[in-house]
Amino acid sequence: MANSAQARKRARQALKLRAHNASLRTAFRTAVKKVLKSVEAGDKAAAQTVYRDTVKVLDRIADKGVFHKNKAARHKSRLSAKIKAMA
Repeated sequence: MANSAQARKRARQALKLRAHNASLRTAFRTAVKKVLKSVEAGDKAAAQTVYRDTVKVLDRIADKGVFHKNKAARHKSRLSAKIKAMA
């Protein structure tokens, strides 16, 4: 248990930040799953539209430092390759 007022406050802040980061991680995964779902459905136009929205989400979360920028780039690259392979 935190022994000082400063440590108690820091523990409270850490809980709030953890919850916020968890919601961002969930948004990241959901965005990726939406693209994968549209790719499996076989609709290339819809997949490209969803991919554009997903790129915005991935970049925004990477900028916040929740994920490393290279991880976001890796996901974007793999999703893009799946969309291009649909033709």
